[in-house]
Amino acid sequence: MRLATVVLGVAFSAVATAACADVIRHPIPNSTFPIAQAVTVTGNATTVYVSGQVPPAINKDADPASPQAYGDTRAQTVGVLNRIKGILEGQGLGMGDVVKMQVFLVHNAAAPMDFKAFMEGYTQFFGGGQPNLPARSVVGVAALANPGFLVEIEVVAVKDAK
Repeated sequence: MRLATVVLGVAFSAVATAACADVIRHPIPNSTFPIAQAVTVTGNATTVYVSGQVPPAINKDADPASPQAYGDTRAQTVGVLNRIKGILEGQGLGMGDVVKMQVFLVHNAAAPMDFKAFMEGYTQFFGGGQPNLPARSVVGVAALANPGFLVEIEVVAVKDAK
């Protein structure tokens, strides 16, 4: 009887713990693309996973499959981080809440990785006036979804529930 009580107690505790956590999937507005823009997981802290973001077009007259439409690596980095900033703000978070960042920079014969230009854009958001630095990986890739993209970034942000 005592064992049954312990087993029931453990099962009830697991169910209660699971009930305290919510997973909320935030779709990409006005899109049927099969990914979430972000996923929020609540518990003692709220975790938001932001899908990889790519740069906005800055030159509407340029071929949308060319880097000229999106700018150089620095301009693309700033554009991507501004997109991420807007997504996080929509979730009640800020760039200071980013705890993990994964960066994909194109590195091929036509477009060698420009890490220096990436860092010039990155440091406008991290370091200096915003001291909360994320763990970060930077990976060189042969190509991204659009031949004009040189930068794609995804982040994980956490807001303490306290």
